[in-house]
Amino acid sequence: MKTFRWMRRLVVGSALCMLLAGAAIWFAGDLLIHPVPAGIGPPPSDLPARPVVFGSDSGSMIHGWFVPGRGIGAVLLLHGVRANRLSMLDRARFLHQAGYSVLLIDFQASGESPGRAITFGYLEARDAQAAVAELRKLAPGQPIGLIGTSMGGAAALLAQPRLQVDAMVLEQVYPTLAQALDDRMRLYGGVIGAWLEPLLAMTVKPHLGLSMQQMRPIDHVRKLGVPKLLVAGSADRRTTLDESLAMYRAAASPKQLWVVPGARHMDLDRYAGPAYRAHILAFLQFWLRHDGKHATRNQG
Repeated sequence: MKTFRWMRRLVVGSALCMLLAGAAIWFAGDLLIHPVPAGIGPPPSDLPARPVVFGSDSGSMIHGWFVPGRGIGAVLLLHGVRANRLSMLDRARFLHQAGYSVLLIDFQASGESPGRAITFGYLEARDAQAAVAELRKLAPGQPIGLIGTSMGGAAALLAQPRLQVDAMVLEQVYPTLAQALDDRMRLYGGVIGAWLEPLLAMTVKPHLGLSMQQMRPIDHVRKLGVPKLLVAGSADRRTTLDESLAMYRAAASPKQLWVVPGARHMDLDRYAGPAYRAHILAFLQFWLRHDGKHATRNQG
């Protein structure tokens, strides 16, 4: 009789633990996709930016700033997850000083752009499409470049149809969402986190209506003929160097790779400073202002 009671308690306790673990995983998944609205305020006084608002097929009205340049080219800035256009301000400043027009946006569910959930690049890819179309209106006839950090780079790669731009800078972009989740679960939860990652991945479909197969930027970078500069941090643990190297090997030519020594998953502009700006400006100058750009413009 005592053995039966002990077994019953064990079964009930195990079931309760599983229920609590499942609820915790579901709650963690909900936190990951929760919108991050923020009041952005007026443009900074040192940047001659004006507000813009335009519609996107994501269902959101996208808010941003446009900074006119000297007619040499235009650059779209796409921020990372749980950030907004303010994280791209320093890039906007040095690009404007170099003469480029710049468009900074808040993705749907971020900053001042409304949205139901962060989708790690899926709906954000539609925002990128809308932003490129808007930038063509704001800077007519100018070649267009793009800088996408982390989720912003994933959005640029996941866009369908492919973005009609002349050059892309892709910083620390995850190859697959499954790998991105695994990296973060191992980083924050160790062995237990790695064990729980498949359970967290299972929440993506019910939360967002997406399959993990739809979230594989590495499958898109191999088909994209636009010139690409892939930037990685040698100490990045959220998008590991091995994953960035895999992205580079998979990428269609023309392509370049720059590994920033010692950098983790962070704002590489602030970390590398002059070296970052020199690499970015040299790449953009060649593909947006060099005569050779016409041979590869809008390939893929």
